Amino acid sequence: MRTLEQLSLTIRGLYETVATELSSLDLNSLNYKVSSDSWSVLECLEHLNRYSRYYNPALSKAIAHNHDGPCEPVISYSWLGKKSLDMVRPQNMKKHKTVKHMNPNNSQLNRATIEEFLNHQVELLSLLEGAKNTNLNKKAVPVEFFKLLKLRIGEALEFIVLHEERHIQQALRGKQRLAHQTAA
Repeated sequence: MRTLEQLSLTIRGLYETVATELSSLDLNSLNYKVSSDSWSVLECLEHLNRYSRYYNPALSKAIAHNHDGPCEPVISYSWLGKKSLDMVRPQNMKKHKTVKHMNPNNSQLNRATIEEFLNHQVELLSLLEGAKNTNLNKKAVPVEFFKLLKLRIGEALEFIVLHEERHIQQALRGKQRLAHQTAA
């Protein structure tokens, strides 16, 4: 379980990592792939952008509609929330098949992907700040691929952060493989 402050610190760290370690790479390096079914650095970021395009507005709406009720600052977890979080934890190295419209494999991407990612992080930090005055345990965030299911606000925030951690680590591994490839 992470607090909103811990989630914010993680997002600040991810922003910094992308801004310093990934944005300085040239476009060929950003698009480098070990194999045709692996993701490049930019594809990892585009995958996260696709999630942010859905979840940031959904979270914004959920937070805005739950400012009036009782403030519940501690995240508690539903079965769906626990399952979702376990699946995206960075420590869980098991590959998961992503839904087709969230899979950026073989996309034509450029530096705008990085800028969009960084902008989403600024927006997410604002959402985390706004969530401090809401009931984090209100089921109010529809799951992207099956909107009848809803995550609690706190679960959804933690899901997004863990998911981003997972794929930024994947992008950094891609950068590392490229470094080994060019050094060999």
